[in-house]
Amino acid sequence: MKPISSRRARAVIVALAAGSLALTACSKNEGGDSGTDSKKDQSEASVQSKAVTYADAAGSTGPAEEVAGAKSGGTINVYQEAGLSHLDPGQIYVSDAGQVANLLFRRLTQFKEDGKGGVSVVGDLATDSGQSSDGGKTWTFKLKDGIKDANGAAITSADIRHTVERQFAKFIFDGPPYLQTWLAGSKYASDYRKLLPGGGFDGKHLPASVLDTPDDKTVVFHFDQARPDLPQTLAMAGYAVVPEKTDTKEKYDKAPVATGPYKVASYKIGKELVLEKNTNWDPKTDSVRHQYPNGFDFQFGITESTQTKRLIADQGEDKSAIQLTGGVEATQIQDVIGNAAVSKRTVKGYQPYVMQLTFNLTRMKDLKVRQAITYAVNSKSLIAGEGGAYGGDVAPNYFAPTLPGYEANYDPYGRLKTPQGNIAKAKEILKTIPAAEKKVVFAYANSENGQKRKVAIEDALTKVGFDVVSKEVDAASYYEQIGKLDNPYDMYISGWGQDWPSPGTVITPVYDGAQVTDGSPNYSHVKDATVDGLIKKALAEDPTAAAKTWKEAQHYLLEKIVPAAPLWYTKQFQLSGSSIGGARYGSVSSLIDINRLYVKS
Repeated sequence: MKPISSRRARAVIVALAAGSLALTACSKNEGGDSGTDSKKDQSEASVQSKAVTYADAAGSTGPAEEVAGAKSGGTINVYQEAGLSHLDPGQIYVSDAGQVANLLFRRLTQFKEDGKGGVSVVGDLATDSGQSSDGGKTWTFKLKDGIKDANGAAITSADIRHTVERQFAKFIFDGPPYLQTWLAGSKYASDYRKLLPGGGFDGKHLPASVLDTPDDKTVVFHFDQARPDLPQTLAMAGYAVVPEKTDTKEKYDKAPVATGPYKVASYKIGKELVLEKNTNWDPKTDSVRHQYPNGFDFQFGITESTQTKRLIADQGEDKSAIQLTGGVEATQIQDVIGNAAVSKRTVKGYQPYVMQLTFNLTRMKDLKVRQAITYAVNSKSLIAGEGGAYGGDVAPNYFAPTLPGYEANYDPYGRLKTPQGNIAKAKEILKTIPAAEKKVVFAYANSENGQKRKVAIEDALTKVGFDVVSKEVDAASYYEQIGKLDNPYDMYISGWGQDWPSPGTVITPVYDGAQVTDGSPNYSHVKDATVDGLIKKALAEDPTAAAKTWKEAQHYLLEKIVPAAPLWYTKQFQLSGSSIGGARYGSVSSLIDINRLYVKS
């Protein structure tokens, strides 16, 4: 799951496992050392990593359970610093667009939360979470009756086929790769697009042996190996339906057609997105979403510090406002937690993201340089910029505490003992490194938190003898820029969280050699035979055996390749106005649960 490029990590879109974690209050906001509370937080995050259940037709039938005290009417104002990189569902793989997608788009399946950390997969467009056969290699979905797009056209299996096939088109480059990779199978393991180069737009289609639509209501997927996680995969925003007759290809990003409770009323890219009710959405078909507000007004370009000040003051339209993916600005945390009336308007939770300083192995080829930087980076100062104990904890490795297989004490670079960086060790490694290799180009997002991170990275690396050349990148397109294979940067901060509770959704998308392509989350460009072999082995094993293989893969990556320096695990701490009702932390989005909000008055 790609995290957002502003305050927290990029993805996420499908962040299961964290649950509704109540963070222990801190007595001060200094240095980023969470003390003993961080261990408690991580322990609770692990305990709350419940198994995801697959719902039947009864559990997938709408309407969604009413939110206690909910009222209809009003507009919710949504504040965000950076604009959205995409609105085309096929391009959505980040948290901010994922939140918007929850309001706009429906997919075959969807995640449903019980508010107690429990998550199930329910049928969204489908009648249930799917029926498997042939040992899990075949999955069949039946579409619900009465589902229409915002234009009033019925959604049929032809629209699902089109949605899947367009994922193979070259203009779709920034979304999740799972489904199309699985459908391509071993024959096209090196490049899934070869299965359908035209993406269905040239009149050619996937064969029935791969994707079958025998009638208007039935969709059948065929894989060359068991895919037990398919219902969770299809619940990702990146696989939301794009009605065939409405598809404008590259232009779809600017004016997508809704299937959810809201539709686009107006969109000024980078400035404002206004949503209004979709009158063709039928709540009887939807067991997850609501349509309480009359609309949502997303306002971009508002910094986290300004968001926080306005929400603390709680005046005028700010009373009915929320933060989208940003959180309480670090220097104002005490103003929030020190005021009981303001503090009760917050939601808090442990996220599944691991923030790391990713190395571009195409440019930064010397292992010793990467090791030296990994020892030198200052997690303590970086976390301080995120809000200290409310912003995150030191990360000693690539697995988050919310992930099955997390090893709390696996710390090959001593980050837990020296969170401020091991300057002496870094200098020792650099003794044999030529001066030319000590000049490194660092890319950072042009946001408030991007600036803080820039200062922290420059300060740490300069101390050990690096010449850091920092390059500013537009925050809205940050991941798109660092996702280019020929990008001109040596390193950049990125984050990743599980797409569902499996280490495979971390190791595979981020370090699989087949994912070294433009737009892929393999930002370090790792292409290693040992890693690829371990991935292939784990994907063919049962979960118990696979857990050991994923662990072996992480150890090999962190000790032998060092594609990134682990920095910190993220936490979320968001504030909303006093007129916002239904606010709670969402364990799926790792953000405020936007599906259940209403305006009190």
